[in-house]
Amino acid sequence: MRPRYRTSAKHIERALLAFDKHNRPMPGVHNPKARNSLLEQLIDSVHRVSYPVVLCSRTLSSRRTNPADELFDPLMAAILQHRQGNIEEAFWLIFLFVHFGKHRMAGWRYAREVYGRLGQGPSWDWNNTSGNPKVFRQWLNSNRATLERPGIPRGFGNHRKYVSLDAITSRGTGAAVDTYVAWIGPPRTHSQLFEQAIVQASGDPVAAFDHLYQSMATVASFGRLARFDLLCMVGQLGLAKIKPGSTYLQGSTGPLHGARRLFGVPSMGPSVLEIWLRELDTAIGVGSQALEDALCNWHKSPLVFKPFRP
Repeated sequence: MRPRYRTSAKHIERALLAFDKHNRPMPGVHNPKARNSLLEQLIDSVHRVSYPVVLCSRTLSSRRTNPADELFDPLMAAILQHRQGNIEEAFWLIFLFVHFGKHRMAGWRYAREVYGRLGQGPSWDWNNTSGNPKVFRQWLNSNRATLERPGIPRGFGNHRKYVSLDAITSRGTGAAVDTYVAWIGPPRTHSQLFEQAIVQASGDPVAAFDHLYQSMATVASFGRLARFDLLCMVGQLGLAKIKPGSTYLQGSTGPLHGARRLFGVPSMGPSVLEIWLRELDTAIGVGSQALEDALCNWHKSPLVFKPFRP
């Protein structure tokens, strides 16, 4: 662990041990090796999930918004569009950021080439896509072979590796885009949808997050992690005042296994564990997103810290 993180780690460790002693037993951290591994994962996750917030304070090149440029990055493009007041485009770029993910070798190629329409015409920005989702699917179907052309790296990000570019089936990119547009419901805007959720939640950012998370189940191929990641990113970039109040274990694998290992309850259901994790986060203060991320990575190697690599 880097020296500058040791103070934070010691603070979290004291909070973990106090919680284990006074609130709820956590056999998963009684072994010093397991505890140190979890601490490193927590510190790593805190810094990883804070990355978008850090980016918001940096000077970013306008090249990041250009899909014809190899430097295109949908997350940085979303930040730049937000700065310029193009709120709807910022939301759309976050969707593309989550849907395609960043491939280890190909980077943002799928997001860049789809968004840029392979240089064949106007980009598939929010206005063009939301106004013509069926035409988008036709274009994707006609150009899938080009997007998947051999000889150069291709693929979705690690968390999206089971998604495809298929334009026709109910689980491919075509359906994801089509159902996402339907979820927003033009002429309603992203801003209006999120503001309605906040109003319905009486201004509670946690309740608004949960309402949007549940309603987003209609978006094809967006399971619990994709919905969680997208809504967290919206909140982190300041596009809407929402934040997660839980780790959303229902339907998860890694985080659920990590939580069960932590509390020493191999068959406990997610609803009870959610309550325990909320109590734990109140004590250690890392946030639901970092806690979810850390538990997922910790369960893969509970005794030896192995940093997450997308």
